[in-house]
Amino acid sequence: MAKADRIGEAMARLRKDGIRYVRFEQTDLHGTSRSKLVPLDAVEGYARKGLNFYGGVIALDTASHVVPGTGLHEEINYRDTMLFPDFDTLVRVPWMADTAKVICDLHHLDGSLVGGGPRSVLKALLAEAAALGFDVMTGHEFEFYLLDKDSKAPLFEGPHIFNSLRNNWTGAVQELLDHLQALGVELITHNCEYASSQFEINYKAAVGIAAADRAFTFKNAVKEVMHRAGLLASFMSKPFPGGAGCGCHVHMSLLDRKTGRNAFLDPKDPDGLSAVARSFIAGLVKHARAMMPLIGPTPNCYHRIKPHTFAPSNISWGIEDRTALVRVKATKDQGTHVEMRGASANTNPYLTAAAVLAAGLLGIKEKLKLGPATNLEGPSEENARLEKLPQNLEAALDGLESDKAMRALLGEDFIKLFTVVKRYELARFRGHVTDWERNEYLEVY
Repeated sequence: MAKADRIGEAMARLRKDGIRYVRFEQTDLHGTSRSKLVPLDAVEGYARKGLNFYGGVIALDTASHVVPGTGLHEEINYRDTMLFPDFDTLVRVPWMADTAKVICDLHHLDGSLVGGGPRSVLKALLAEAAALGFDVMTGHEFEFYLLDKDSKAPLFEGPHIFNSLRNNWTGAVQELLDHLQALGVELITHNCEYASSQFEINYKAAVGIAAADRAFTFKNAVKEVMHRAGLLASFMSKPFPGGAGCGCHVHMSLLDRKTGRNAFLDPKDPDGLSAVARSFIAGLVKHARAMMPLIGPTPNCYHRIKPHTFAPSNISWGIEDRTALVRVKATKDQGTHVEMRGASANTNPYLTAAAVLAAGLLGIKEKLKLGPATNLEGPSEENARLEKLPQNLEAALDGLESDKAMRALLGEDFIKLFTVVKRYELARFRGHVTDWERNEYLEVY
């Protein structure tokens, strides 16, 4: 449909639904929604000509500091960019009166896409997959904590996964589930997780950019709805030293664009895995170190990557192995897919999907051969012969910067933006004196 017709159709829908405001939103580097609220009468003009927006928003660190050297701040005199809405993402915001939201892409004033934006990076990789003959099915599976907003304390103590009372400990949970359904996030299951006041809500996978859009909407809705209920929802990777970490398991398969069939399935293979699937998995193994800063983007993430925590600690793959980096769901039917278990819940869903897809596509392009599963003698985390995943963000960034193939596929604009921001955050982190250091050393020395 022509752009003009698409905008006209969207405007007619908004008026019919009684919408008075539209939130033009986009993801920042960290997966947080950044937006402007637009009255309905101004929406059409901005949809056609673009909504002025500071493009450097995607080059802010986690504390919203302006990070020099990214190419999007001082280098271009802090100029405006333009938001253009993708009306395929238009949906009513159920907890706000007469308000809708739409996810946008960021463009320079000359109309070109801003290089390095997380959504545009993933779109480019989806186009790469399409050129190879594949559509991409993706699902993100997040864990998060619900905490008292003031004290930051859990709502209940003790591990007790799937406990029915704790599943619905607060009425705000049911309200959240209803709002997610209204947003078009098609729920599958909800339950409390292993740790105190930890939860998991699962929803259906989707094809193409819609999958990451859904994950972006999910995470920000959880934060927003729980804030309005007087609670703090946190996707922080490891908020409590003795508690479980919060992971994001990325589920992915490739679909043949001609037939729509799962390209990972080969019924004649003993494990039901095609040559495409094996090369894809081999790519995840080969490029695991380069994936790590995208799937573990903060220093805190590396507290989670430990053995015996249901999080992977080494570069590994296995069929139905919950301790492996790549758990292969070899169902021998159209549901066959890989589950990359190394990502933390605080990740940007566009970038976790991009990391997995880039590594997997490199495996296919390079026609990599997959070695034996690493769990043949027991759980992969017990295999002492395997290389450990990077143990900190510095090492992870080194892994990304040294992987020429991943750099090329993700794009140098993105690599520059991401690594400069993350090195800046690390410098702030390393300059901080912790409570542990004061408690340990102040008196004894």
